[in-house]
Amino acid sequence: MAGRTPGRTPQTTATGPTASAAGEPAATRLRTRAHRIRRRLRRTGVDYFRGAAPDWLAFALFLAAVPVLVALNVWIPAWVPPTALVLPVLAGSLLLRPATLVLLYAAAAVGLSTESLIHTGERVASDNPQAYVYGVTPGAALVVGAVGVAGLLLAQFRSRVGVPWRGGGTMLFDLRERLRVQSQVPKLPEGWFADMALRPAGGQSFSGDFVVAARTGPGRRMLEVVLADVSGKGMDAGSRALLLSGAFGGLLGSLPAHEFLPAANGYLLRQDWDEGFATAAHLVLDLDTGQYELLSAGHLPGMQRLGGSGRWELRECAEGPLLGIYDGAKFEGVRGRLDRGDVLMLCTDGMVEVPGRDLAEGMDRLMGEADRLVAAGFRGSAGRLIEKVAKDVNDDRAVLLVWRQ
Repeated sequence: MAGRTPGRTPQTTATGPTASAAGEPAATRLRTRAHRIRRRLRRTGVDYFRGAAPDWLAFALFLAAVPVLVALNVWIPAWVPPTALVLPVLAGSLLLRPATLVLLYAAAAVGLSTESLIHTGERVASDNPQAYVYGVTPGAALVVGAVGVAGLLLAQFRSRVGVPWRGGGTMLFDLRERLRVQSQVPKLPEGWFADMALRPAGGQSFSGDFVVAARTGPGRRMLEVVLADVSGKGMDAGSRALLLSGAFGGLLGSLPAHEFLPAANGYLLRQDWDEGFATAAHLVLDLDTGQYELLSAGHLPGMQRLGGSGRWELRECAEGPLLGIYDGAKFEGVRGRLDRGDVLMLCTDGMVEVPGRDLAEGMDRLMGEADRLVAAGFRGSAGRLIEKVAKDVNDDRAVLLVWRQ
């Protein structure tokens, strides 16, 4: 037959894809179509809330709300005052781009002028103009205009930062969760336990204190933990802590133990921050023998409870300079051993530093409170220590406990 390609069955109306679709049951076709619509709507919604989609739909909704509010104001002015136009103006400042927002403001201004003209006409046409109480007062126009100016400034700020309000809260939540996940101590082998708690200053969500931990070495039989305290507190310190925790997490285990703090010091120096210093304690623990080394960069000494005697000892080494102060700094360490029943505790200065009180007194109080928790076991005790010792301190606080049974 002329026009046919050898070895290929021609797709006619009876054999082509149209025929196969037509041969499907109606319920299957409806489910397929509904699935495609749901997927398209979900993709559009995700793009919109990430700020990647156009804002014409939101603009259309807010624009349609303006004449509705104007009509309601004319119809039932006692329930819908002229200031009700603030609602689409305020919502638009949160959702629309600055250029689109200006168009909405123009529509709101036209709506406000329309209300003023209608109510003025009704007042003039009424039998008792003095008794007519409805209309657009200068105060109402000032309120709508002030909200519009504030909304435009907010929209311009969002546009300049590049983070839409729809994704801003999600981004901050994600940053906080990253700090929390990075602060988790990895699962330890049988007989070893760890507990860590962190409380930001003033009940905020971000802290300048952070922990990074990893199992390193042959067979992942070494535990390396870094407890760091970034200068400052709150959101400012939290943003720097997030950056440093990611960098420190990348360095941990990638370098020999004695090279970690010098590398971290060099990283801080390269940031050239105005408040660019930090303290850190670096613990390197052999999970087979219990031998450990604790290196310090201007950090508080470690505290070890000896299971045999029940006494606490300070594991103090040469403090070493703060991170980010000068290049070529040297950091010394102290060696020790965790036997069965022993506990090693590390903390930041927010746990022991109180104005008017000696630092040694604060550490004695912390160790005394930790000693009282031994009877109940150390699980969950890091958080209880903060509540008992430094609940109301306006500083970032962090405690790390590592013990062996």
